[in-house]
Amino acid sequence: QVQLVESGGGLVQAGGSLRLSCTVSGRTFSIYAMGWFRQAPGKEREFVAAISRSGSNRNYVDSVKGRFTISKDNAKNTGYLQMNSLKPEETAVYYCAAKRTTDWNRNYVYTPAHEYDYWGQGTQVTVSS
Repeated sequence: QVQLVESGGGLVQAGGSLRLSCTVSGRTFSIYAMGWFRQAPGKEREFVAAISRSGSNRNYVDSVKGRFTISKDNAKNTGYLQMNSLKPEETAVYYCAAKRTTDWNRNYVYTPAHEYDYWGQGTQVTVSS
């Protein structure tokens, strides 16, 4: 059974920073590509960032480029989302997701939510103005 557990959410002032973590258990972490999504009240879940299984490729939604950084540490079975210069409109529940991959697609990044096999329970991020 694969489980994803997010942590690191909380309340921060506009312009502040948070680092979200996503720890994966149950299978070898290195076989996963990872993604981060968010859902604000009354809105659909949206893609935020993704990283390939190899860690060599990343993709971000335009609105966070230059401020957010996605990474993964295979030795710790953990993925991260460093968020800087946060804005009030980025208040949402943030979810991490993992996709099983094989060696041939180790450098692919995945943005659609339906591509992912496993999801965490979400962590609340609140940015005050």
